[in-house]
Amino acid sequence: MSLVAILAVGGIVVSSVSLQHHYGTSKTKFCDIGNTFNCDIVNRSEYSSVLGIPVALIGMLGYAAVLGLATVYRERRETPSLIFAGAAAGLAFASYLTYIEGRVLGVWCIMCLSSLALISGIALVSGVLWVKSRSANSNN
Repeated sequence: MSLVAILAVGGIVVSSVSLQHHYGTSKTKFCDIGNTFNCDIVNRSEYSSVLGIPVALIGMLGYAAVLGLATVYRERRETPSLIFAGAAAGLAFASYLTYIEGRVLGVWCIMCLSSLALISGIALVSGVLWVKSRSANSNN
């Protein structure tokens, strides 16, 4: 669970930086690398909010929930399955957003790709922990 918690903290940091840039009003050089990478374009696009809620804020809340489960509630029997379910949902959403970046916007956001890597890591590690917890619970 410690690795999941560390990855979740990384996700909170990345999402916080993205949220700051989402609300930024001036053009920045942040992640502006030629025509291929531009976080400002992605973070201020019509796809950067869902029902008026910034995607970065949704990410922060999701990572905070994972962090809480991996630390405060780590001893509960259902925690591995809850983390895995949340991570799988987060990975599906991040994959959709990555598709939007590449196929619709035609530009990549380094912060978004970092978040994709973090949620992928959480999904992988939590999946392994979930499988281990299921086999441990079936032996009891």
